[in-house]
Amino acid sequence: MPASPGRLCRHLLLLLLGFSLGSCSPLAPFDLLYADGGRAYFAQDWPRAAELLQRSLHSYARLQDARRQCQRGCQAEAGWAARPPLGQPWETGFFDRVLQRAECLEECLGRRLDGQPSLHRAAPEIQRDFEEREPYNYLQVAFFKLKRLDEAVSSAHTFFVANPQHLQMREDMEKYQRMAGVKAESFRDLEAMPHWVAYEAGLHHYSADDYQQAVAELEESLSEGLLALQDCRALCEGLQEEEGEEEEETQLGLYEAIAAHYIQVLKCRQKCVLDISTKPGRVSSVEDFIPSHFDLLQFAYDQVGKQALAAECAATYLLFYPSDERILEKMKQYQTALGAEASVVPREVIRSYVRRSLMEKKLIYYAVEHLGKTFDDPDPWTPEELIPESMKAKHREDQERQRLEAPDVGQQQQQQQRGPLPFEGVTITMDSQQLNGSQRVVLDRVLTESECKDVLRLAKAAGGSGDGYRGRRSPHTPHERFEGLTVLKALQLAEEGTVNWRDAKLLLQASEKSREIVESYFTPEKKLYFSFTHLVCRTAAEGEQEGRMDLSHPVHADNCLLDPEGNTCWKEPPAYIYRDYSAILYLNDDFQGGNLFFTEMDAVTVTAQVRPKCGRLVAFSSGGENPHGVWAVTRGRRCAIALWYTFSPEHSEQERSQAEELVKQKEAEQEESHLDDKENAEAGRRTGDSPEPPAPKGRARSAGRRSKQHSESGVQSKEQQTRDEL
Repeated sequence: MPASPGRLCRHLLLLLLGFSLGSCSPLAPFDLLYADGGRAYFAQDWPRAAELLQRSLHSYARLQDARRQCQRGCQAEAGWAARPPLGQPWETGFFDRVLQRAECLEECLGRRLDGQPSLHRAAPEIQRDFEEREPYNYLQVAFFKLKRLDEAVSSAHTFFVANPQHLQMREDMEKYQRMAGVKAESFRDLEAMPHWVAYEAGLHHYSADDYQQAVAELEESLSEGLLALQDCRALCEGLQEEEGEEEEETQLGLYEAIAAHYIQVLKCRQKCVLDISTKPGRVSSVEDFIPSHFDLLQFAYDQVGKQALAAECAATYLLFYPSDERILEKMKQYQTALGAEASVVPREVIRSYVRRSLMEKKLIYYAVEHLGKTFDDPDPWTPEELIPESMKAKHREDQERQRLEAPDVGQQQQQQQRGPLPFEGVTITMDSQQLNGSQRVVLDRVLTESECKDVLRLAKAAGGSGDGYRGRRSPHTPHERFEGLTVLKALQLAEEGTVNWRDAKLLLQASEKSREIVESYFTPEKKLYFSFTHLVCRTAAEGEQEGRMDLSHPVHADNCLLDPEGNTCWKEPPAYIYRDYSAILYLNDDFQGGNLFFTEMDAVTVTAQVRPKCGRLVAFSSGGENPHGVWAVTRGRRCAIALWYTFSPEHSEQERSQAEELVKQKEAEQEESHLDDKENAEAGRRTGDSPEPPAPKGRARSAGRRSKQHSESGVQSKEQQTRDEL
């Protein structure tokens, strides 16, 4: 029986897809290549490891491309009829198209994958490795061993972009930067997403008021971003893993199973906007990624004198936020400039995008309301009338929380009106203006020379007994040793007799004094809680300072992940996002290097420097407005009390509460001992047991007698030793 014209057309399309995607050599499954590459790696067979790991990455990329192309081609080929022929049940027409689409996909993937698509279904763990660029981690080592330095650096950089908190790779990257023969262009991202490259370039030009170039880059970012969105949506029709779903498909009826799977696909498609707006290596996405393009473009086009295009972008932005007063006002200005007869319409591709997205949301919210499904809407522009009544209250709460979390410029300006400092003698040496930034201050005479010496004595006595890195190599540089001590550990060591109790208590008191100063200066109407307190010393390693190019502490922000290339700071874990203010109380200056410095968001342009000295307190807000680092300590030992504060009592430092309780207990014991001494002295005078006249300091005399009694046996209790010190 001859094939129908429709079937012939379909086979012709599949042949074209197969030739456009295929190659002469069969495509080996990427997970098998990855496993073989791992075995070669651990066997230190570097040439074979490099070859197999590269092939695995190539296979994975070709597989993803094949799936996207087949989904697109079959979507166009197996379209939907307007309605079934008269007298034919709608089910047969519907499933006829479903079966045609399934056949198209099966044949297309079969041709592309040499007839065995099932061989390319990898385990979820392997899939995640490739999504997180793990093969590049192994590949950079293999290339380095083979002395292929350019490929090693690019592989390392590609992995590091997606894994910026990987400490070992951070060290490797610093080594590559110092290595002779490594070129700047070697640090390239082999998996760079075109829309992100263009977006960051566009923001850079926009910030520099280079609007002509900004327009070109932002338009390219938008175009590439929509293509990436289309690719992501195409892959949603493949195999999906739904976390938290415990229902077995066999327990569902035909229509329940179809509905469950279709809603899963729709939610995946909706989530694609988060995928394209999240930079590799980050958790948080850029909010309103697509709408924000049109806000930026309307302003940039206006600045270069292209009001018609500016009006088009403003009208497109209003598709997302039709009641935005600022853009509505701009639209009036553009319309006036263009003339009343000029027609301004939004871009059709975005109109279609919004219409399709709203239709999908409507179906998802129906399933949420009637089928017990869940949905986290990724778009803040979703109209409220689309949201079910049962979810509107939560939706409003989420919007209000986002509004409150946004930076309040008025409040920041109000905070510039400082009140008096709570301690006499403390002086303001430099304020935000002198430090070329915002929310920064340097204060002196917070501690006396004697107090600095006492805390330094504590740091020296604790030595390797403290916490932190216990005198081992610093986590930030191999050229320094790092020691750390918390307030609780200091008091516990004092209890054991390892350090002086008064010095340990002074650490607690000095940090509290600093907190009160920072609170009174920056947030007089709002309480600050300790987030963490750390007495830290950095010591230059002898004989390892010549030609040193690294920092004692790299440039960073304290409550967000600094992204110099994107000129932003991502407030997301593993950053300590709950920290609000930071401070450093310095104890000495008898060392070389070790200055604190602030930079712009690029982590390169230095805006201010602070030289440590005894009693100097540097305080600043913990966010991306204050990137900072520490120059290398090239000689001597630099000690300071590092302090972080939070507005959230639930994130307050628990160890500090334990330390304060320990001090209260000790003081209660000392008071009880003082009363006992006083009673004994009174009893001695009444009975005439002691022929000596009352001493001016009866407590010291009493303690001395007890010490003498203990010394007869050659033992002095720790409690008595502490009292004698006091």
